[in-house]
Order: sequence, then C-alpha cells, then structure tokens
Amino acid sequence: MNVTVLGTGGTIASTGQETGAVPTQRGEALIERVPELDEYGDIAVEQVAQVPSYEMTAETLESIRERVAELDGDSTRDAVVVTHGTDTMEETAYYLDVTLNPNTPVFLTGAQRRPDERGFDGSTNLVTAFAAAEAFAEKDGSGTYVAFDEKIHSARFATKVHTSQLDAFASPDIGPVATHDRSGVRILRQPRSESVHIPDASLDPTVFVVGSGAGVDERLAAAALDAGADGLVVNGTGLGNVTAELGEFVQSAIRDGTPVVVTSRCLAGRTTPVYGNAGGGETLRDAGAIFAGDLPAQKARLKLVLALSKHGGEDEKKDYKALRALFDAETY
Repeated sequence: MNVTVLGTGGTIASTGQETGAVPTQRGEALIERVPELDEYGDIAVEQVAQVPSYEMTAETLESIRERVAELDGDSTRDAVVVTHGTDTMEETAYYLDVTLNPNTPVFLTGAQRRPDERGFDGSTNLVTAFAAAEAFAEKDGSGTYVAFDEKIHSARFATKVHTSQLDAFASPDIGPVATHDRSGVRILRQPRSESVHIPDASLDPTVFVVGSGAGVDERLAAAALDAGADGLVVNGTGLGNVTAELGEFVQSAIRDGTPVVVTSRCLAGRTTPVYGNAGGGETLRDAGAIFAGDLPAQKARLKLVLALSKHGGEDEKKDYKALRALFDAETY
C-alpha cells in the first residue's frame, strides 16, 4: 500500500512554548514516532502547512485541496492521510469531500494531547487512519473521513463534540462508518462520500454565521450584511426558529436578495419548519429561507460559500433554485 501523509500542523504537531503551545513538529517526525506504520507499506510525507487549525485560512484550505487533488489523480496512491488540528478538522474534511469527491480515500487525523504531554493520542489515531486506509482499499472505498479514537467518521457527519476528551468526534444520529480495535477494522457501511458534491467551486464568497437565542435581535445580522456578506447562515434554536426581531430581519434580507440558510444549534436532529410567528421556521420557509437539515452551521457556511461561487453573482443573477436544490439534496 502506498500512502502519502500531508502535514498541516495542529495539536498533533505542537509542543509547549513560553508563549503557549504551537506547531513545531513536521510530518516526518510524527511518522517516525510510530514505527508500526511501516507495516502498512510505503509512506511518503509532505508538509503543506504548519498552523493550528483555528488559524486555517481559505488560502490554506485551497492549497491542501490542490495537493489532495493531485494525489487523487495518481493511480499509484492508495490513500492520503492529513494530519490536522481538531478545531476545524471537520470543516477541512467536509470541504475536501464536497469539492473533490476523491476516489482515493482521504483520512484526516490529529490529537487532543500534544506529543510532549502524558497520554499523547496522536500515535493511536495515526494507526487508526492507516488501518482504515488498508481496510477501505479492500472494499473499493472512496471519500473523505475523520479517523479519531478508533472510529472512522464520514466527513459529512463528523463533528467535534468535546473540547478535551480523547473521544472528541462523533457522527450524531448516524454513527461512524467503521471502528478499529485489536481485531482490525470493522466496516459498518460502505465507505464512500456521503456529501453532495460541488466541483470546481471556490471560497471567494463571504458568508457569516449569526446565532439566535433568548433576547437576540437583528443587529449582528444587519452588521454582517453591512460588511458585504453574500449570504447568511442563521443558527437557530430547536427545529430552526429565531427570535421575532431576527426573523423579521431575515425575511427582509431574503426579499432584498440575500440567501439565508437556517441551521439548528442542537447537536443532533434536523431542522423542520413547524412554527409560525415572525421567527418561526414555517414563517422563515415561506419567506424563502433554505433549511439545512442536520448540517451544522460551520458546514452549512462552507456549503453556502461553495454554492454561491457556482450559482451566485449579482443579486439578479443568483440561481436560488439551484442553491436550494443543493441543500435539499443533503437533507437526511
């Protein structure tokens, strides 16, 4: 098996410094810490970034995507493993899955504890990623995954659910694609991309996320539009509801040509328009809001950015039907 490891930084590559932990170790050092990885075949290591994932920029995402795309087109590669910080790992995984739909399985992994801390989990997570790469190759697997704490999650559903525990990632409602234990990898469903794909899309449009909650009004949403937002994601409560003040602003923004996607701040379940009143989901849907199903706000933002790059443009040229169809197709 031929695997290329792309290092991007993150906790898995960080060590403590006087000013706080920073990524100091490169990909080669991470692989050398885990000699059993050699049992899986030939490993090539490249460094494409060296940042904590909370500083991941559009430019960095695009550079990762470009290299993954090149490797996906190389018939000699069996898998790609990306070492990455956990803060935005799910977003990078989802971005790669949506824009590339890779035939070569891509696994993002990292660590909750640094190499210089007790209980460093990066080595175990790397082994899980490599074991999954081998198992998925035998099943003609494709797509993008988060390999963490002996579970392999689809990029579409993976989300970080704990700030510090080792089992940091979960796939609410649906569960992982596979698990890894002493007996090997147990595949629970066919490993493939589970995202709606938007090829040749860019990260150029600007989309902001605005949250709703008790007492929230329209001022942050208005500021987002004043700052030049091409679209909004409103992270609502429950089934996808917002305050009356925010709801009235959303209706006005849609009338003025701004696409608005509604998500829920709940960890599990999907948005469902039910309630009336100014901020109720049914009212927002009638006004033209797009509901994101069980897609969380951070992924819905990325998706709306990518969708607008394909179907956006000036207000009079926005293809709202195409935008809505992309979200409706991914409502599980």
